[in-house]
Formats: sequence, structure tokens, C-alpha cells
Amino acid sequence: MIKKIFVILLITISIFIIFTIIENPGSEKQIDDEIIKVNKNQESDKPRKIPTELVSEFFNVWVYETDIFIENGVKVAKSFHFELIEENNSLYNEIGIINDDVNVVVILPVFTSSAYSKNGFYDYFENKCDSCTTTQIVENDFLEYYTASQIGAKILEKLGYETITDIVVDKNPDILKEFDSIILLHNEYVTQTMFDTITKHPNVIYLYPNALYAEIDVNYEKNQITLIKGHEYPSPEIKNGFNWEYDNTHPYEFDRDCLNWEFYDIPNGKMLNCYPEKIFPLNKEFLKEIKNLVN
Repeated sequence: MIKKIFVILLITISIFIIFTIIENPGSEKQIDDEIIKVNKNQESDKPRKIPTELVSEFFNVWVYETDIFIENGVKVAKSFHFELIEENNSLYNEIGIINDDVNVVVILPVFTSSAYSKNGFYDYFENKCDSCTTTQIVENDFLEYYTASQIGAKILEKLGYETITDIVVDKNPDILKEFDSIILLHNEYVTQTMFDTITKHPNVIYLYPNALYAEIDVNYEKNQITLIKGHEYPSPEIKNGFNWEYDNTHPYEFDRDCLNWEFYDIPNGKMLNCYPEKIFPLNKEFLKEIKNLVN
């Protein structure tokens, strides 16, 4: 009887977390300091997995206990984890590039994840910190959930897409010449070097609106980024820090349901008309279309 009650309680908690996360697709605030970091090097320190199978038809999905925090009285997960299911191998061949000879790379937005972290740019924007236009680069085993397109990054990687960080691109911009196609995620904060290199590449898939929005400078000795221009900084009239004519932040960044998603052409590639983080684990046709665009 006790065992049955425990199982029912566990299922109830899991379902609650699932729908809470779906209805609250991430937080633009850093997790509280007391949240324990996942230590993957010591088996005894690994926290308990909480299954969230209902999040996706195509993958096993879970969160760790330490991924969950309370914000405004609501449980939210900072990081999802995905596993391929052997029975779905034929589906993965259909929606991914695991067995395809495709020369494409996904650029992970570590700079943007850092900008949204504690003592980051958004603490400055919200008048919580006068000096937070300079912040530390936070590079770890996960990107911030919603703000740095974590789900999109993890699913594309599972489906066979090669990934590199924006740090690698900034230090060695010529690396992008090695790839036929580039996929951008929510790469909102980039250097001038990155902006020039990406906009000159002939085939870029801009998967998230609001990419290439603000200019930053990087100090690698101090491991810091500094906001230079954009996002109404240093003056309110400055929106896109590069004055980029193809900026698609408004209104597309705020369409988070992506019910009528579509890609449209710009001179050096394709742009999506909505913010797709919510549909990545749910929409097979969307994943197939990404594959079509890079083949």
C-alpha cells in the first residue's frame, strides 16, 4: 500500500512539473545560489532523475532533482536531458542527420547564456546592478533553458548535428568556412567579429528570432563579456547594436507557441518567424524541415 502511494505521488509530481514547465517555458533569471550543481564526475553525487516522458513523443526526457527550483511559487526546471529511444531509430533517420553526410554546424550561444545569468546584463536592465554590463562568461554542461535555446541545442545534438560554441567562433572565425551550412540558435549577444563572419556566410539558418541583436566585447584573460551596444544601450533609441536590416526580433521573438511556423528567405539564408523552443521536442515536421534546409 505504501509503495502504491509513493508511486502515485511520484507520477503526480512528475506531471505537475511537466505542465508547469510547458506553460512557463523558462526563466530569464539565474537560479538561486543554493541550487546544487550536478556533479557528473562522482557517481555518488548524482541526484535522482525525475522522468518527464510526456514532454516528447520522440525522446526519453528527464530532469534531475537539482534542476528544479521554485520561482514565484511555481516549480521550474533549469535543464532538460534527452535520450534517443532505440525503437525510434527509423524516425531519427527521418528527422535527423545521424546517418547523413551533411556538413553543418550549430553555434551554441554561451555568451547569451552568460548575459542572462546572475549579475549579468539583465540585472543591469532591471536596475539591480549598475556595473553588470560586464559579467563573467558562464560555460557549463547546460545553457540557460529558455534564454539560450537549451532544448533546441540538445535535441539537434542528439539528432547528429555537430556543435561548437560562440567562443570558438569568436577566437577562430575562419572555422565557419569549413561548413556548408550554419545553424544559429538564440545567439543574441555576439562580437563584431562574429557578426561579420556569420552575415557573410552564404547559408545560415536563423532558428531563433533576436539573433545578432547586441554587440559585446570579450576579455578572455578575465573570462568576461561587456555590453557595447544594443538592447537600448547605451541609449534608448539603439535597438539592434549592429543596425542590422534583417533583425527579426519584433514581433517574432514573442511568438512562443509557433503554431504557424515557417521559414522565409534573406540574402544569406533562412529565418524562422517564431521562437521555437517549445515545439522542438513535439513537432516532427519542424525537425524534418530543418534537415531539409541543410541537405
